[in-house]
Amino acid sequence: MDLEMRHLRAIRTIAEAGSLTRAAATLGLAQPALSAQLKRIESALGGRLFERGRYGVRTTALGEFVLDRARILLPAVGQLQQEAVRLTQDGEQAPAFRLGGTHGPLLGAVVDRLSAAHPGVQVTTRISWSDREIAASVADGRLTHALIGTCGESTPPEPERLAWRQFAADPIFVMLGAEHPLAQRPEVDLADFADDAWAVVPGDGCFGECFTAACARAGFRPGRLYETDVASCVYLAQVGRAVGLCRATLPTPPGLVTRALTGTPLMWRHLIGWDPYGPAAQSASDVVTHAHAAHTDAITRSESYSAWLAAHGADAAGPGPDGEPAPPLSCGRSL
Repeated sequence: MDLEMRHLRAIRTIAEAGSLTRAAATLGLAQPALSAQLKRIESALGGRLFERGRYGVRTTALGEFVLDRARILLPAVGQLQQEAVRLTQDGEQAPAFRLGGTHGPLLGAVVDRLSAAHPGVQVTTRISWSDREIAASVADGRLTHALIGTCGESTPPEPERLAWRQFAADPIFVMLGAEHPLAQRPEVDLADFADDAWAVVPGDGCFGECFTAACARAGFRPGRLYETDVASCVYLAQVGRAVGLCRATLPTPPGLVTRALTGTPLMWRHLIGWDPYGPAAQSASDVVTHAHAAHTDAITRSESYSAWLAAHGADAAGPGPDGEPAPPLSCGRSL
């Protein structure tokens, strides 16, 4: 493993925090991820950088040596980055927000809000079906922020290189044609669709496994599955060819209704990811705030979701006033 600037930043943060737990919180990383990263750094450097004790960590002789060099290199590289950005902006303005996302309307709403809040700043986007591809692009610096979703408690991609913040969580709803026999019910049982085909958009993660497990608990095995784009999923549901799986905030096209599944067997978490050591970390809270607001607006536009929240005395999970992430929700696999 080659030593990178982000590794030096991690070492400095651990030394300043005095413990891996506090350092992980400062960096926006999970403590096990930071511990694993430190082990790889120590392996690359040939020795321990910190002694772990009951009251935290303290640097070894090797750790002090590395810290001395880090205190010289990090400010120098930071100054280089600032001067490069200024030079670029003096010529051709660099985009401040390069957002990557998977399918879904929330990305467009976030772009709209960021553009309105920062009228002199360019906002660009990149779409992929693969959240792993989007996350890798952020980790490699090709994008500044990722907007993706994960099923339940599943770990988002690139957990050791990116910080992730949950800004909302929704139940998974079903899309039904307006003429479907169950379309008039406010909630429907998953078991009622044992004989139906299904339509779902592609993606990474454990959602397919969680859906299959939820069906098994409901007493059936899902049959034909159409994995296709959003427009095709909507069409197949409209004409009664399949039952669509969707996020609760999905705008409802004509001829279609969305309905909650009884017992909420599947959940979907909305996340923003960024490089905690890069310039994008400075604007991450701004992106999270706008994403949360966009999600709140999406709820108000969904009659079925608003009614479900009111009936269950629930609220969409998101960051609190202090910006802390919402608690994780179980995916269908463990419900």
